[in-house]
Amino acid sequence: MFDLMGMMGKMKEFQTRLKEAQDSLDQLTATGEAGGGLVRATANGRQQVLTIEVDESLMTSPDDRAMVTDLTVAAVNAALKSAGEQAREHIKSKTAGLLPNIPGMDLGSFGL
Repeated sequence: MFDLMGMMGKMKEFQTRLKEAQDSLDQLTATGEAGGGLVRATANGRQQVLTIEVDESLMTSPDDRAMVTDLTVAAVNAALKSAGEQAREHIKSKTAGLLPNIPGMDLGSFGL
């Protein structure tokens, strides 16, 4: 028999754990590199860029501007991708086992 009260309790616990996991995403960081590490970008679990570091060797000529721009974009994209993956795994690990596996249920709206 279906236990509606038990399911409601699980949903409440899921919401609490999800909120805690989402609140801790600022503490997750990921770094992306480009140009063999000459450009580095660090982002947090909320996919906000925290830092961008450019090696001094890239600043020798104004003509290098396009290359530095391209490497910066590549490093930022790598950092954001890694941070997003870490955030999804973090939220999944904090909410694992709280909801049943229901075919067709999309947990994307929960940030999973």
